[in-house]
Amino acid sequence: MRGLQTISDPDLLIGSASSDDAAVYRISDDVALVQTLDFFTPIVDDPYLFGQIAAANSLSDIYAMGGKPITAMNIVAMPTDEISLDTINQIMKGGADKVAEANCALAGGHTVQNPEPLYGLSVTGLVNPNRVISNAGAEPGDHLLLTKPIGTGIISTAIKKGLASEELIEKVSAHMASLNTCGTAMAEADLTKAGTDVTGFGLLGHLSHLCRESGVTARLDSSQVPAFDPTVIDFITSGCVPGGSRKNLELAREFTRFENGVSEELQVLLADAQTSGGLLLAVSPENYQEAQDLLRAEGVAIVADIGVITEQQDIAVIVS
Repeated sequence: MRGLQTISDPDLLIGSASSDDAAVYRISDDVALVQTLDFFTPIVDDPYLFGQIAAANSLSDIYAMGGKPITAMNIVAMPTDEISLDTINQIMKGGADKVAEANCALAGGHTVQNPEPLYGLSVTGLVNPNRVISNAGAEPGDHLLLTKPIGTGIISTAIKKGLASEELIEKVSAHMASLNTCGTAMAEADLTKAGTDVTGFGLLGHLSHLCRESGVTARLDSSQVPAFDPTVIDFITSGCVPGGSRKNLELAREFTRFENGVSEELQVLLADAQTSGGLLLAVSPENYQEAQDLLRAEGVAIVADIGVITEQQDIAVIVS
């Protein structure tokens, strides 16, 4: 957005400058809008499942800010000469069903013809401006909690190459289609000081944004970071690494120090571009147990304690 004319508005609490998950605009002392949009090309063959995953990914930005989604609008670009209307309908049905699961109103959208299929949502949510989960506010001593395992980019590449089992495809698809509603609950309970969701920039990229905006350094314990499946490392070894993940790792090496023993494969995994990944939350020691209990009560299957926030050092992330 460099060089674009923008208007300074004190009610725009969070805009593009901080690389956060969504914009936050204050309406009153107790109400703020949360706004986001996201869309991408199919990552699974099943059109209905693709719609669900794309919708969950879009909705995740609202939850990552601690908000509750209220309206969503379809973003649809399709090669109608190659994809049937029935297939397009199944994609949109998958999205609509996921929006309904979020108790969010599907208010319409826009469609265009495009050589490559794209689908996603523009979503608006509500949040108390005093309870926003931004990527600023983490403090030394905070624990870093992760709510979903990583490796979806690598597995998606393995799926395209025909190397992933049906069992693994079903498992990873279910995770990507699950909603991060726990973000709303964490905000309402005021149990996290900073957070983000883990998507296209990978775990290291999103963590670096949190560290930059909070003025801290993160020490990550790679042995505690959950992978979706043990085969993920095998897929990396066999070359199932998307270009985006390789680029993420290249960039991550500018702000990350990998200590001895962190293998090249593990470095790739930590930089892997995720689709509809989990939430990464900075939680104080005082709120640690209550936060874990709440996340599990919200149905989060994995609550991984993957590291700690420290005083700011000469680099954003240290991985051991």
